Amino acid sequence: MSTITAAAVSELRKKTDLPLMDCKKALTEAGGDMEKAIDILRSQFVKAAVKREGNETAEGRIGVFVEPAAETAAIVEMRCESAPSAKSDQFIELAYDIARQVASAAPEAVAQLLAQPYSNGKGSVTDRINETIGLIREKMIVQRFDRVKAPVYGHYVHHDGSVGVLLACIGTTTGATDESLRDVCAHIAALNPPYLTADQVPADVLEKEKAIAAQQIKEDPKNASKPANIIEKIAEGKLKTWLAEGVLVEQPMANSMKYPSKTVGQVLQGLGLKPVKFIRYKVGAIAA
Repeated sequence: MSTITAAAVSELRKKTDLPLMDCKKALTEAGGDMEKAIDILRSQFVKAAVKREGNETAEGRIGVFVEPAAETAAIVEMRCESAPSAKSDQFIELAYDIARQVASAAPEAVAQLLAQPYSNGKGSVTDRINETIGLIREKMIVQRFDRVKAPVYGHYVHHDGSVGVLLACIGTTTGATDESLRDVCAHIAALNPPYLTADQVPADVLEKEKAIAAQQIKEDPKNASKPANIIEKIAEGKLKTWLAEGVLVEQPMANSMKYPSKTVGQVLQGLGLKPVKFIRYKVGAIAA
């Protein structure tokens, strides 16, 4: 039987970030073989994941990855059990790695993603997740993800990881506009608009808002003696106000000091860009 040195145990701990006693046991079982010991610890990570299978995953964070050369990007919601774990470096790295996997390997569902070979060539995506489960000792899951293709992207993740936005655009831009695109995504994160453009508003929703505006005008005594063309303009104004509240490109930029008197659409137009899609994830929110 080979002697398990303190140096070998320390090296395995550095590679896995697991407790010294776990590393020593794995090395002893592997007869001192470092790679076998890592495999033994990985098998224990799987057991840890199964043991925690029934635990609630109410916390988490959003991960975003953009690959400009391939014109692909992805956003993912990862869940875990506690807020401190969601803020840990290991979990932040995991969310980023899973978003990168989605962008590069294009899975269509979570089950397919988990079964894919992980991008580093060692094991599956499930193995990659189980590595972090073994380090933090909590249940972790991929809650949902989206993948998009476009020439230009903006993205933003709130400092606590609870909200993230991915914005896809067509047009041409340079690195100098990255900050403005991030500002637009921060705007989306804060205001959560339901629609990208006015033509995406369903006809029945638009008709309902027109009817509400008409009813409000009718019930206001000040409008009783006004001519029809003025009433029509008042109705148009009310509808425009509603669109400015619910349609992204019509909304005034939230950062009015930096973008005075400009809508989101005007900011993007000034960059030579047209938005085609945005995805906003909030940890724990029900997917639309």
